[in-house]
Amino acid sequence: MTTPAVTRTARPIPQETLDELRSTDDAGRPTVPVTDDEGGSPLRCCLRHSEPGERIALVSYAPLRRWAAATDADPGPYDEQGPVFIHAHACPGPTGDGLPFTNSHRTVRRYSAAGRILGGRLVEEPGPDGFEAAVTEAFTDPEVALVHVRAVEYGCFLYEVRRG
Repeated sequence: MTTPAVTRTARPIPQETLDELRSTDDAGRPTVPVTDDEGGSPLRCCLRHSEPGERIALVSYAPLRRWAAATDADPGPYDEQGPVFIHAHACPGPTGDGLPFTNSHRTVRRYSAAGRILGGRLVEEPGPDGFEAAVTEAFTDPEVALVHVRAVEYGCFLYEVRRG
């Protein structure tokens, strides 16, 4: 049996989801835009850090729940929502196709097509090579349908990578 190809492209939050989150987040709260005076917030809409003066919003996002709804999976107790930064208004999205936010320790969490967690890995080697290895390792298991890359400090969702 051959393993399906893996696209190692980070997937931002989809545009239609961003449109919804810019009004009401996944916790049912209205979105409150602010001016980011300092910059440096990891934006999940364009997968880069914010620049000083940009209008952003911190919203609650449930990535596995939304993926499961589109694929008829049932994440059960693995459904969770957490804070993510997005631009307050539509942006052009990512400009590159690599794996962003690789400058720090991260976790790579693996999920099955049924929406169940299959394990994870702490990426202790910051930089693209450590992330490539972690994603490649995750997808050697044919049961893994997607992975979430998350921040270690707060556990926040950064982006997902899916089988191609």
